[in-house]
Amino acid sequence: MPRYIVKRLFNGLIVLLGVITITFFIARVIPSDPAAKWVGARATPEQKAAAVVELGLDQPLHIQYGTYLQDLLHGDLGRSLNSKQEITTELANYLPATFELVIIAFLFAVMIGIPLGIYSAKKNGKLLDHVSRFFSIGAVSLPTFWVGLILQLIFYRMLGWLPLGGRISVEASIFSTIPDITGLLILDCALTGQWNLFIDALKHIILPAITISLYPIGLVARMTRSALLEILNEDYIVASRSYGIRETRVLWRYALKNSLGATATVVALSMGYTLVNTFLTETIFSWPGLGSYVSKSVVTLDLPAIVGISLVSAFFYVILNLIADIIIAMDPRIRL
Repeated sequence: MPRYIVKRLFNGLIVLLGVITITFFIARVIPSDPAAKWVGARATPEQKAAAVVELGLDQPLHIQYGTYLQDLLHGDLGRSLNSKQEITTELANYLPATFELVIIAFLFAVMIGIPLGIYSAKKNGKLLDHVSRFFSIGAVSLPTFWVGLILQLIFYRMLGWLPLGGRISVEASIFSTIPDITGLLILDCALTGQWNLFIDALKHIILPAITISLYPIGLVARMTRSALLEILNEDYIVASRSYGIRETRVLWRYALKNSLGATATVVALSMGYTLVNTFLTETIFSWPGLGSYVSKSVVTLDLPAIVGISLVSAFFYVILNLIADIIIAMDPRIRL
């Protein structure tokens, strides 16, 4: 197992190096003037020339690349051309809100997708199976922005049950002290015992969390159903049923355990997709996470910030793949 993990980790590092290299050179190829953005529109030619030297743009491309790799090894993603702040610091401010959204979506995917796939496989060919498959295909196929707008129309405009957007209401942000312990607002409110803020934050996260969780729910449900349909025909499942073991125990303990490899892979990849998919969802729901940071960086062509976000996304994809590989390798048949 240690050798297997090291091998997968080495492969992940190669992928990260490839992403770093591609994003670096693409950022240099795109027509733009980072020095002009750095000093502002009214800067003099002398100030622009000084900015070129300060940003290292006067160096040959291979030297810029080597310097960039050295900075990355020290955790330095560069500075934003707009705010002049370190991108690492800015990402640390925006990332917790996005993580909170992704964690809720992950819980929805596991708590809804896996049981849906299990009972769909159990009722194969029956009404529940058809309804489950219809829902799964719809959840995977529907565009995220359309789902978000429809949810806003129904639950805010028509029913008035949930807020339109934001992470917390304006009244709560004015009259209450917002806790900041972990950066996850719902968890921080629970830790500090501010239950009114907890309920307010929970209401605000429901719609965006449902929006981004639909895709992983549908994907997990379909993969769980597909894996279980093969396993339920195995001899040991037939033998377990013939011994009079309860069907619930057969499904959840025997069959599901041997289908978790494929399910874990799908969950990990879908969560990586969800992390990127939140960018559009956060824009729709005015969620103060990476989505707003990405949209602002793209509109202003802040290339260092865009590259930094790309590297962070790739990093989480690699980590999630590594976790999935470790879970799969727990099965001795796969490891051998």
